[in-house]
Amino acid sequence: MASTHMTRSGKPRARALGLNFEGKPGPRNNITDVDGVSVGYSTIVEGDGALRIGHGPVRTGVTAILPRRPENLSIPVFAGYHNFNGNGEMSGAHYLDEVGQLTFPITITNTHSCGVTRDATLKWASRAHPGSLTDAFGLPVSAETYDGFLNDINGFHVTEDHVFEAIETASSGAIEEGSVGGGTGMKCFGFKAGSGSASRVVRYGDESHMVGVFVQANFGTREHLTICGINIGAGLTEPAIVTHTPPTDLSSIIVVIATDAPLMPHQLKRLSRRATLGMGRLGTIGNHSSGDLFLAFSTANEAALAAKEASAQRAAFIPDPHLDQLFEAVVQGVEEAIINSMVAAETMVGRDGNTVPAIPHNVLRQLADTAEPARAEE
Repeated sequence: MASTHMTRSGKPRARALGLNFEGKPGPRNNITDVDGVSVGYSTIVEGDGALRIGHGPVRTGVTAILPRRPENLSIPVFAGYHNFNGNGEMSGAHYLDEVGQLTFPITITNTHSCGVTRDATLKWASRAHPGSLTDAFGLPVSAETYDGFLNDINGFHVTEDHVFEAIETASSGAIEEGSVGGGTGMKCFGFKAGSGSASRVVRYGDESHMVGVFVQANFGTREHLTICGINIGAGLTEPAIVTHTPPTDLSSIIVVIATDAPLMPHQLKRLSRRATLGMGRLGTIGNHSSGDLFLAFSTANEAALAAKEASAQRAAFIPDPHLDQLFEAVVQGVEEAIINSMVAAETMVGRDGNTVPAIPHNVLRQLADTAEPARAEE
């Protein structure tokens, strides 16, 4: 079956259960539909039973998103950032606001390993692209969400080797979703979740552009869960989370938006803001404890951004009044990517026997049978 319906390993995605979404997806329906973008993971699952800090159980990992092909990663991309709720961390955000650019891989991991992935990315870049850091500096983007309910988060199990693995195994094409990479120990609306992705095709004039979305989803309260416009969470009390430790409300989501449409930094910031509306379609209220941080970048204007000579450069962009289709694509893509992160995930038992159940696929199939068909573009 087409990869719009299945993950790389053959796990079902939301569309495989009959759920319909607005908009036209790209051929793989994930962020790698944007030419040049690739995704890699390092997944760490070790041990069972009672928590022994420093020993496990371990349910964590690293995700790397490469905005350009590996040989061109030292060429910046225009980028913009939005903080919907700031109880979280995304390194390099101040620099993004200042110059509207980012360089090198974007990494996503757990809250207490964010510094490790940032520093390891710089070490990787100094080896893979040594000229780019000669007499210069790098401020790579590293983001996090909290996985301490399932993972020995204070054991600091993520190492630079895991970061190198995620970067060096990054590939285009179909990707894995659910409990992989930085999303390994995450939950969403009281169900197992983690990594998810989607894409949309957007027409502008005589050209087609791609908008790809990647999420590390770890947010939301079960009673608010709304899919295809129908609140299913309030009545879906089973299967329930099993907890043997004091419950916490810690939650977050990281959204990375990629596009090949030519956009300026302020426009990409505008795109990143629209991720909030994609989250809102699922019913979240933006909880106090949630770090909801969004990033958008464009792979266009590579020649202008690669130029080294001291001369004025010319960059193309779509005029602001014509951005609505791109805004719509972001909203649609974020909604579907979050649901994909849940559908592809399986029930996980972690530290102290804490258990997060998978969302029941039969409930989603029944929902698909009753929900009104979504408006799909041809």
